[in-house]
Amino acid sequence: MPNPLRVTAAVSKVLAVFLEDPEADRYGLELMRASGHPSGTLYPILLRLQNAGWVVAHWEDIDPVVAGRPARRYYRLTQDGRVSARTEIAALHAQLNRGLGAAKPATNPRTA
Repeated sequence: MPNPLRVTAAVSKVLAVFLEDPEADRYGLELMRASGHPSGTLYPILLRLQNAGWVVAHWEDIDPVVAGRPARRYYRLTQDGRVSARTEIAALHAQLNRGLGAAKPATNPRTA
C-alpha cells in the first residue's frame, strides 16, 4: 500500500512540472530548473512521490562513453499520481483562494 503524501508548496511545484506533460519522462536537472528547487530539496520530494506510488523511476539505457555523459535517472507520474496530483493541486489552490478571499483590505486609520 502506498504511503500517504502531504502536499506542501514545494511538492506542488514539482507536481506542476510533471503535469505540464504528464506522459513525459523527466530527469533531475530538468526538474530542478523547472521547479526552482535545489537538489537537496528535489530528490527527497521525488523519493516521497515514489514511496507514495505517484512517481516511478528508471535509469536510461545508454553507454555513457558513447553518449559522452552519465546515464540519467528518469521520473514519470503514474496514472494514480496524475489523478492525485491534479486533485491535491486543485485543493491547494482552493485553500489559497479561500485564504485570499477572507483577507480584509488594509485600511488607513487616517482616512477611516
